[in-house]
Amino acid sequence: MEAEIHALFRRHEDNFNRGLHGEAAPEDAGALFTPEFIAAGPQGVATGRNDASLVEAMRAGYDHYRATGAQAMTLRDVAVTPIDDRHATAKVSWRARYRRKDGSQTDIDFEVTYFVRLTDEGPRIFGWVSGDEEALLRERGLA
Repeated sequence: MEAEIHALFRRHEDNFNRGLHGEAAPEDAGALFTPEFIAAGPQGVATGRNDASLVEAMRAGYDHYRATGAQAMTLRDVAVTPIDDRHATAKVSWRARYRRKDGSQTDIDFEVTYFVRLTDEGPRIFGWVSGDEEALLRERGLA
């Protein structure tokens, strides 16, 4: 289970970085998610579907990250905690590299807790809980 989940997040990292550079189709990243999912953060809790709306949200997300100066997203660690034989949480530590408008670079470390389901096609993300990303960007002068 753990190796499969680590591989899932390596694919997520790769898709994200390709998206930042305009090289990935968001449809590729959609293969990482279950048909329905939940997301929770400072704004509240939302549900979504892995359909055209997810693809559009990912395109908009990549545009937003590029506008804030995002250059790369690096997977630092994945801590997997099994829930049962089909589900786990994965606390993922990320490092985002940004270039400020003055040309200087800054790295922001953050964590997201994901909920993962093991399917016949492999592990898929069915939810996540994230912190206040916009506050981190404001603190670093990026938003």
